[in-house]
Amino acid sequence: MARSLCPGAWLRKPYYLQCDKYKTGVIDGPACNSLCVTETLYFGKCLSTKPNNQMYLGIWDNLPGVVKCQMEQALHLDFGTELEPRKEIVLFDKPTRGTTVQKFKEMVYSLFKAKLGDQGNLSELVNLILTVADGDKDGQVSLGEAKSAWALLQLNEFLLMVILQDKEHTPKLMGFCGDLYVMESVEYTSLYGISLPWVIELFIPSGFRRSMDQLFTPSWPRKAKIAIGLLEFVEDVFHGPYGNFLMCDTSAKNLGYNDKYDLKMVDMRKIVPETNLKELIKDRHCKSDLDCVYGTDCRTSCDQSTMKCTSEVIQPNLAKACQLLKDYLLRGAPSEIREELEKQLYSCIALKVTANQMEMEHSLILNNLKTLLWKKISYTNDS
Repeated sequence: MARSLCPGAWLRKPYYLQCDKYKTGVIDGPACNSLCVTETLYFGKCLSTKPNNQMYLGIWDNLPGVVKCQMEQALHLDFGTELEPRKEIVLFDKPTRGTTVQKFKEMVYSLFKAKLGDQGNLSELVNLILTVADGDKDGQVSLGEAKSAWALLQLNEFLLMVILQDKEHTPKLMGFCGDLYVMESVEYTSLYGISLPWVIELFIPSGFRRSMDQLFTPSWPRKAKIAIGLLEFVEDVFHGPYGNFLMCDTSAKNLGYNDKYDLKMVDMRKIVPETNLKELIKDRHCKSDLDCVYGTDCRTSCDQSTMKCTSEVIQPNLAKACQLLKDYLLRGAPSEIREELEKQLYSCIALKVTANQMEMEHSLILNNLKTLLWKKISYTNDS
C-alpha cells in the first residue's frame, strides 16, 4: 500500500478503495501500479482545508506533485450546503463490461453535451479524452481505464485540466488511478506567502487573517507578475474552445505560483461550465437572492414574481478576479501608477454580465490592466 507522510487515519483512507478496485481489475491507470504495488507514490503534507477534502503534496517516482481524490459530489451541484463525501457505491459502475469503444465515445459525448452545451467541436474533445484515458499508451482503452476516466470526467477540475492542458496557468495532469489523480506540483500553494492548517484557520478572526496575509506577500513587481497570470487565466476560461467556465470561488487559497512567480491554479473544483450551472440553478425555488448562490461567487437573482432563481450569473469572472487583486496590488504599489491602477481595478470590479457590450468592455479592461502592470515591471529583475 502507498505510504503517507501525514499522520492520522483519515489521511490514509483515500487510496484504500483505489487499490482494492485496481487489484480486482475494476479500474486501471498510469498511477495505479506506483500507488498499490511498488509504493513509489507518497502522500506528504495535507493541503485540505476540511477533513472531507482529499488533497496532498506528494512524490511520484521522485517527481513532486499534488495528489487529489474525488472531493465533490459528482451527481449534482449542491447549492447552499457543504460538499458531500464521495459515494463509493456508484463510483466505478460505468462503463459496463461489453461496452464497445464507440459506445463509450457516445457516452462521453452525451456527458459533454450536458455539461458544455451543444458545442460544434465536442468530437475533438472526446478524442482527446480517449488519448488521456489510454494511460499505458498501448493505443487501446481498457475497461479499467475507461471506468477511471468516466469517474474523473464527473469532476469539473479534471475536465478543465484536460481542456486547458496546453495553457501556462493550468497544472499539468501527471496520472490517475480510479478517481485519484496526480497533478503538477505548485511551489507556493496560496496567493499569499503563508498557509495554515485548517484547524488553526478556524480560530483566526477574518480581519486579523486579512492583515496577516498582507504581511506575507512577495515584492510588488512579483505580485504584479502573479496578477498578470490570473488575468491570463481569466482569458483562458472566458469563451474558451469548449464554452465559457465560471469561477465560483475566487479566493487566495485556490491560487498559487511557482518559483518564477508564474500563477498556477491550485484548486479548480469550483470552476464550472456555464451551461451546466445555468441548467442546474434555473427554476430553483428561492425566497431571496441568497438562495441563488453556488460556491461563494456565482450569484444569480431570485425572481420574486415566480420565487425561482434566474439563470444569468450577475458578476463576470474578471470582476471577481479584480476584487481579489485590489488589496493585493494596491498595497506597496509604486506611487506613479497607484492612482491609475486603483481606477482601473474599480472599473473592473464594477463589470456586470448584463451590461451592454460587456464582452468588448471586458476585453478592454483586461488588456489595459495587463498593459499597465507589464509596463511597470518589464525592466525589473523581478519580472
